[in-house]
Amino acid sequence: QLYRDARECLTLLSQRLGSQKFFFGDSPASLDAFVFSRLAPLLKAKLPNGKLQQHLKSLQNLCNYCTSILSLYFPWDGGEMHPPALPSSTLRAAGADSGEAEEDPHKRRNQLLSVLVGLAAMLGYAFLSGIVSIQRSGTGPAGRQPIALEEEEEEE
Repeated sequence: QLYRDARECLTLLSQRLGSQKFFFGDSPASLDAFVFSRLAPLLKAKLPNGKLQQHLKSLQNLCNYCTSILSLYFPWDGGEMHPPALPSSTLRAAGADSGEAEEDPHKRRNQLLSVLVGLAAMLGYAFLSGIVSIQRSGTGPAGRQPIALEEEEEEE
């Protein structure tokens, strides 16, 4: 039943498109983007069961529709052309593709500073929230009190 419904849907799309370039005339609309996003993978992907793909390939206007959009908006997708070259500044900004991120002289310093700032923030939170507290022993007024008691005991 599902296969029959999908086949019928493709046939209806083919009839609606007719001989037009796009569904609503000579310029693409959001419906064209939606339909293309469903048809292109079905047309181009290698599928274990190709019944629906074969039906789509038999609908020449939908195949031409997909091919037209691919060549218009994705000219490098056909395997003949390569994606347009990006300026070197874009590649530097991306970094990961060109491997230039590791050449950044301040990368280690920035990583270390990030870790230190994070550690300071966590310790500050721990102290301010009372999770961790520092208690002093042996100094200050509490530290002097036993000494004073010992002096009084010696006098007695």
